[in-house]
Order: sequence, then C-alpha cells, then structure tokens
Amino acid sequence: MESLLILHAVAAICAPWLVRRLGRAAFAVLALVPGAALAYTVWLAVRGLPVREAHRWAPVLGLELSFRADQLTVLMMCLVTGVGMLVLLYSTRYFPPDDPALGRYGGAMVAFAGAMLGLVTTDDLLLLYVFWELTTVFSYLLIGYDPENRANRRAAMKALMVTTFGGLAMLAGLVSLGGAAGTYQISELVARPPEVAPAALVLVLVGALSKSAIFPFSTWLPAAMAAPTPVSAYLHAAAMVKAGVYLLARLGPAYGDAAVWRWVAVPLGVLAMVLGGWRALREFDLKRVLAYGTISQLGFLTALFGLGTQGAALAGTAMLLAHALFKAALFLVVGVVDHATGSRDLRRLSGVGRSMPWVCAVAVLAGASMAGLPPLAGFVGKEAALESLLDTPWALAGVTVGSALTFGYTLRFLWGAFAAKQGRTATETHRPEAAMFAPPALLAVLGLLIAPLWPRVESTLAHYARTFRDPGHEVHLALWSGLSLPLLLSAAALAGGVLLFLVREPLAWIGRFMHMLDSGLIFWGIVRRLDRTAIQVTGFVQRGSVPDYLMLTLLATVAVGIFSLVYGGEPDVTVRLAGWQRVEQPVVAVLIVAAAVLALFARAYILLALVIGLTGYGTALLFLAHGSPDLALTQFLAETLSLVVFALVLRRLPICPSQGRLAFGFRLALGLAVGVMTTGAGIVAMSARSGEPVGALMGAAAEQAGSNNVVSAIIVDIRAWDTMGETSVLVVLTLGVTSLVYLRRMSYSIERSEGEREPAERTHWLVSTLPQGQRAIAFEVAARLTFHTVLVLSVFLLFIGHSLVGGGFAGGIVAGLAITVRYLAGGRNELATAVPVHAGVLMGIGLTLSTGTALIGMLFGGAALDMLALDVPVPVLGHLHLSTGTLFDLGVYVSVVGMVQDVLRSLGAELDRQIDAGEEAR
Repeated sequence: MESLLILHAVAAICAPWLVRRLGRAAFAVLALVPGAALAYTVWLAVRGLPVREAHRWAPVLGLELSFRADQLTVLMMCLVTGVGMLVLLYSTRYFPPDDPALGRYGGAMVAFAGAMLGLVTTDDLLLLYVFWELTTVFSYLLIGYDPENRANRRAAMKALMVTTFGGLAMLAGLVSLGGAAGTYQISELVARPPEVAPAALVLVLVGALSKSAIFPFSTWLPAAMAAPTPVSAYLHAAAMVKAGVYLLARLGPAYGDAAVWRWVAVPLGVLAMVLGGWRALREFDLKRVLAYGTISQLGFLTALFGLGTQGAALAGTAMLLAHALFKAALFLVVGVVDHATGSRDLRRLSGVGRSMPWVCAVAVLAGASMAGLPPLAGFVGKEAALESLLDTPWALAGVTVGSALTFGYTLRFLWGAFAAKQGRTATETHRPEAAMFAPPALLAVLGLLIAPLWPRVESTLAHYARTFRDPGHEVHLALWSGLSLPLLLSAAALAGGVLLFLVREPLAWIGRFMHMLDSGLIFWGIVRRLDRTAIQVTGFVQRGSVPDYLMLTLLATVAVGIFSLVYGGEPDVTVRLAGWQRVEQPVVAVLIVAAAVLALFARAYILLALVIGLTGYGTALLFLAHGSPDLALTQFLAETLSLVVFALVLRRLPICPSQGRLAFGFRLALGLAVGVMTTGAGIVAMSARSGEPVGALMGAAAEQAGSNNVVSAIIVDIRAWDTMGETSVLVVLTLGVTSLVYLRRMSYSIERSEGEREPAERTHWLVSTLPQGQRAIAFEVAARLTFHTVLVLSVFLLFIGHSLVGGGFAGGIVAGLAITVRYLAGGRNELATAVPVHAGVLMGIGLTLSTGTALIGMLFGGAALDMLALDVPVPVLGHLHLSTGTLFDLGVYVSVVGMVQDVLRSLGAELDRQIDAGEEAR
C-alpha cells in the first residue's frame, strides 16, 4: 500500500511538468495513478481480507508505518480511487487549455487522492491524523484554485479554519484513546477498546463532524462550491467529506454503544439532514442545491454510523456507496450544463433537457437514486436505513422528514436544470464532449447495475457490520423486502417530497421570513473578533522588549518551581551530591562564578559580552575536566563564534548595559531564584533515576558502529536522524535571521561604497581592502598565513571525528573561525575573496549530502542511515576509514561553513556597507 502512496506523491510532483508538456491531456496520464490503485483494490478484494502491512519506524516508541485493509477499507478505496480516476478524465475537457493553474490543480488533485488513500488504509491513529491534515491542506489548495478570486480565497480559508480546528480537537481525542489503550494501532484498539473519558470521545466526534460538515460546522461546505466542479465532485461527494463519516465507521465498533457517542452523533446527524434538505429547497445555484443536499446526506450517514448497531452499520455502508455514485455524477452533470449553457442558475435555464437528452437522462438516473427510488442503489440503502432505525422512533421520524426533503430538492434540481419553464425561451446549449459526459454516465449507470449484486454486497459488508457489539434491528440489503413499515415510510416521504416541490414558491417565502441568521456572517464575525483579540493580546504581551520577554520567561520558570514545591509534595528520592571528582573542577567553578559576578558590574557592552563568554569557556573547561573533550571542544568553538556574532551585532545596537528598566536588586534576586530552581530540578531529576544509565549501551553501540568516539557515534550513527533535523533547523534559522538584515539584495557580490578603491584584477596578497586608517598589518599577515593551515586542521578534525576528538560540527566551526578571522582582518571584500561560493549553495550542498546519505542504506537493501563502511589503505598515513557516516559528517561540515559565512555576510559585511553608506550620506 505504501507503494501506491509513493506513486501518488511522485505523480503529484511530476504533474506540473506533464501539464507543460501535454496540456490538458496530462490529466489522462495522471488518471492512471488512481486507476492502478483501483486495480490493486480489486486484487485485494479477490485475494482475501483482511490484509495488513507494517514497516518499523521508531520501534523503541512502538511506532510503525502500518496499513490494513478490511471490507470497509476496500469500499472506501474503491470510492477514492474510482471516482478520482473519473474526475481526472473529466478534467481533460472541463478546463480551458490555456489555464495557467492546470499544473497546480493536477498536482494538488493527485496529492489529495494519495492523502485520502492513506487516510482510509492506515492502521495507526497518529498516521491517520497526518493524512487527515494533508487532506485539509490539499483541499485548501483545490478550493482556492483561483487565488485572485475573492470567493475562492474566502472559501478556502473557511474550509481550512473549520477543519483544522476540528482536526486539532480530534488529535487530542486520539492521543487520549491511544494512551488509554497502550497502543495506537486502530485494529487493536477496536478489538480491545479501553475505557476512556467521555470528553475524549467528544473530541474525536468534533473532528469527524467538522470534516463532514455536520451542524454546527456546516458553513464551510456551501462556500466551497466556489471551487471548480471537478473539485466539488471529488472532495465534496466521494472523498474529503467522507473522511469524518469514515472515522465514525472505523471507531464505531469500539465506541458505537457509548451513550455520549450516540447522543452526540445521532441527534446532530438528523438535525443536519433536515436543515440541509430544507436549505436546498431555497437555493438557485445548482451546485449549492447539491451542496446543501450533501450536508443532508452526510447527516443521514452520521446518524446511521453514530447509532452504533450492526444493522445501522450495514445500512450506512450501503448508503456510503450509493451516495458517492449519485452525488459525484450529479456534480459532474452540473459541470456539463455549466459548460454547455454558461450558467448554473436554475432561474435562467430552460429547455436544456430537450437539447441535451442524454445528459438529462443521466441526471434523472442519479437523482432517482438520491431520492431513493427503486431499483437504484439509493433505494436499497434508504430502505435498510429506515429498517435499522425502527427501534429509535425519534430518529426514524427525523430521517423520514429528511427523506421527504431529499425528494423535494431532487425534483427541484431536475426541474431547474432541464425543464422548459413557462414564459422563458429555451437556453442555448453546446454539445457536450464525450470525455465530460462519460464519467457521470458511468457513475449513474453503476447505481443501477449494482441492483442484482446486493446479496453479494451484503455478504461482503456484513463482515464489517458484525464487528459492532450491539446487533440492533436485523437488516438486509434487498430490492424487495415485502410490504413493511420502512416501505410505507418511503412512500410517505415520496409523497411529501412531491408536495414540497409543488409548493416551492410559498416555501421560499417562508424560508426567507425564517432566515434570521446567516452562518457565513456569524463565522466571519467570529473570525474578525478573534483577530482583534489576538492583536490586542499581542500588543500587550509582545512589546518589542527583549528584557521583558526574558523576565517573563524567567518568572515563569520560578513559578513552575514554586508550584511544584507547594503542590508536588516531597520527592521520594534520595539526593546524592558530590562536591567534585577532580581537584580542578572547584577551581574552574570559582572562576565561572567570578566571571558571572564581574558581568554584574560591566559598564561597556563589549566588555559584558566578553565576560559572559568567559562563563561559556569555563563550562568548556568543566567538560574537559569531567572527561568529555568532544563537548569541551564544541563548547569552546561555539562560544568563540557566538562571541564574534555578539560583537558584530552589538556595534549597531544603541544600548547601555549600565542602565536597566528594572531595579538591580530585583534582577539579582530573579537570577538567583532561577539558578536555585534549575539547579535543584537537575539534582532531583538525576537522583530520581530508576533505570540503568544508557552510557554502557551507547558504548556498545559505538563499538558496533566501528567508532572509538562515543559522542561522535551518537551524533553520526545512533541519533543521526536528530542530527539531520537539528542541522536543517539551524540552516532555516540562519536564513531567517540573516534575511531580516540582508534585505537589500540576494546576490553574493559585496557592493562597494562610493569612492571605495576597486582592487586590481591581480593584487599583491598584502594589499588590504580596508579603508585607510583601519588597517592592522600584523593581524592581516597572521590571518593570511594561518588561514589555509586552519582549514587543513578543520578537515583533519572532520575525518578523525569518528574515532577521535573532532567531527563535522567541530571541523565546520574551526573553518568558520578561519573565515571570520579573514573578515575581521580585511573587511567585507576580503570575505568575498576568502569564500567565493554563495552561502546558500554551501548550505544546500550540506543538506543534500546529509539527507542523501540517509537514503544510501535503503538503496542497498537496508534501512535509512544504515552505515556502509570501507577501509582504504593510504601511503604514509595508513588505513583511512571511509563510510556513509563520513559523508553525513561532511554534509554537517559544509552546512556549518555556509551558516557561518551567511552570518558574517549579513551581520558583518552588509552592516559595514550600511555604515559606510550612512557616513557618506552625512
């Protein structure tokens, strides 16, 4: 199954290129991807169910990429892949050939299909949430197809906000379920459901209801009709809105009999069915009629799966299949009518059925299924649903009313789209193309052809229905079950629907009279109030004062410590303290304290930075005294580089460390309190350790990796994923910070100030680029003489890091310090001369090396970041140990050099240019 997801991802990436090469015909090529997934689904069903695949992700945490297919999964896979394939084929003629957004649409549509496929096949709650949010993101892109159109932007934003809110609530509920069960595997949780708080189930229901546009989260679905018709046909008939219903169906066997589950899902589902049907009777846009009809049908499905009985679940799966067939067909028919007439307003359309009889026939066939007429799929599903609700009279009454409304708005849709209106001229039409007519025709005909297959369908879906604990009322899927109460209720609903259609004009007047609140206005009013509140809170908290932010952070630290002391009780630990292990440790500690005290009395900001740097150097000495030369070297180098950066920044900041907004006594007390709290927390945490230290395990793992350096083995081998992630974060952070400074231009060349001497093409190496009066000849000579030697030293540290003290990070900082010295000695043009490669190129190469190395092991049949090693004999030097770990470390090395260069270029060279420009202006 994961191969299908990868195939969708690759197709989505290639979609823009395919569209540029093939135009709209590229959608036919892209349709092969869901087509292949559909063929695999059929093969799964023939092969036998259930099927499960799993790949280890983080075994220690019990996390794995797991997928499982049972009867419900295969049903959803058929809908997602089959309708997705037809919609892509339909798109080959729906969009104009010169539409510039075709590539983006194709990529987003295929990516959405892949995300939806992952959502219905995953067997892990956390992975389900990942795919859930991916569908939210891709639906945002698809609904906002035309970003220049205000309606598209607002509709996309509304869908994103509502479904994201529901997704976050659902995540909290899923975490509660997984925590209570001790596993996030859905199949295990359903087989042995744990007892959870009702609030956890409510949070899960919020996510499901918001995704399926159930009241009170219905407002986003009608607005989303601003999207192109193929998007509406797929997202809002067969895919996205089914995600919430699918979640109810998936977790129903575990919690369908819970009172909170039933009393939230069933009433809201019935209410959504009635309100959606009532609103559909008053709309004039054909797509909005179907949109509110979708809300009504989704409410129907929510009530069935929320009831939590075997009969309701069987009826729900039948309606799930029927709804996808008839609703996708009707949406696609609307697209055909819109293309042929240029309008979707049923008040302007007249006589379309005469000029397009085959399109009208397809719409009638799909509409009859939606209304529940025999012998179509919708009839069988509705009859089974009414039968399953016989033990719940109030829900049965609500669904009967909803069914009457469904037949009413179905008649209104068909009449408005195809009937000849009295007193109106026939609407001019264009003949629809076969590529647009065939997909809705096939979907509508499938709703008829499935009729003789219902016994086979029931036997398949019954395996899923029997997973519910409550049998409920016995239900069968059949075209004829004899004269029964459900059949009489269906007849009454049909009669009521005809009556509602005949009195549509008075109903429209009544609807306008009762329409006192607009959900769209309420939604955007809430959004505006939230925006204003956020601005006010941000203005109160984010005042632009770094001392204030630091004070609040430190106060919060102290408050957490005090709260733990007051309410946490006495810790059940034996505190074990040792003054020192080596005699030099207390000496270094006294020097650190002395430097900290000296910082309190520093009156110049450069002196303050230097004194604070001494505390960092003292910490490095403590690491060294404690037997950690790797940490000591890294701390020393990082502290040196930080000191240089501080000096570069502080020269432009108008601050005076001798002044402060807060009294000295308060700052001193706060600092001491934070020190006491953090030190005490560290002592308690170390003393409370109950497990064996991992040091011995790390040592054994380092030996297994062929490394004599435990720290390097941890960074490059054991926790290489963390290193790769941290490197990526550092690169992004560097680019973000430097971009705030270096906004003037993006090219690498350093622009000279007016009047600054342009050096000759070939100059003597002692010719400085600094202005007269700012040169330090001895410093320049030392910088150039030692530059290459230090670079060689950095490369040496890089290659010995796997066995001795060093590594890619340490080597990169050493090389960065060499570049820094060149800049400090010769100015910004000397920086460009020392490193002629763009900083972004270096960082890109470094990340590429690191991430590429992660995949090398997989190419050789292993796992990501599996180390491949090779010993190469080198004359004089002996054996050189080369491995993928070395390549990984090289990527870290190059990334660090690029980051240092970018910092120097922005905080140093660009600020130099700004200073010179300011002096020239004065």
